[in-house]
Amino acid sequence: MTEDERIDEVLNEVGPRLRRIRRERGATLGDLSASTGISVSTLSRLESGQRRPSLELLLPIARAHQVALDELVGAPPVGDPRVRAKPIVRHGRTMLPLTRQPGGLQAYKVVQEKAEPVDARVHEGYEWLYVLSGKLRLVLGGHDVVLAAGEAAEFDTRVPHWFGPTPDGPVEFLSLFGPQGERMHVRARPKKS
Repeated sequence: MTEDERIDEVLNEVGPRLRRIRRERGATLGDLSASTGISVSTLSRLESGQRRPSLELLLPIARAHQVALDELVGAPPVGDPRVRAKPIVRHGRTMLPLTRQPGGLQAYKVVQEKAEPVDARVHEGYEWLYVLSGKLRLVLGGHDVVLAAGEAAEFDTRVPHWFGPTPDGPVEFLSLFGPQGERMHVRARPKKS
């Protein structure tokens, strides 16, 4: 079936649906005409399929019947809203993308089982971390902190940083960063004395 044929099929079902909704509400064509400002003859032709429905006609009818426009045109139900993320496994971390479109703010749910040696890195942007369960060690510049479930951190990623689970066990956290945060990490070199 072509796209034009699908559109015609949907439009052909609008008239009978308009008639059914009007009758369910106990309204006459005259009642509907009075509340919408659309002539009785136009309403009759819409219901019989002799007039093609348009947004200018359907909006006042939907308002008069107090129904969503989707109900008048028989729009399909909204698809499944669940995010079906394909896990990304890197360096012992399982990352589940929570955003679908590239660019802009990116969000990941991250699960990491084992602590790794601290290897501070830098990149452009800002990062936000929120611990869901376990403990997350964050080494940031001269700071070395442990975040527990319910705690968050925000930092400039141009400061040398590393984060991962403590030796106590796995950690589960949310990581959010902007488009610059997607750039490749580069090793931070310690200052020479």
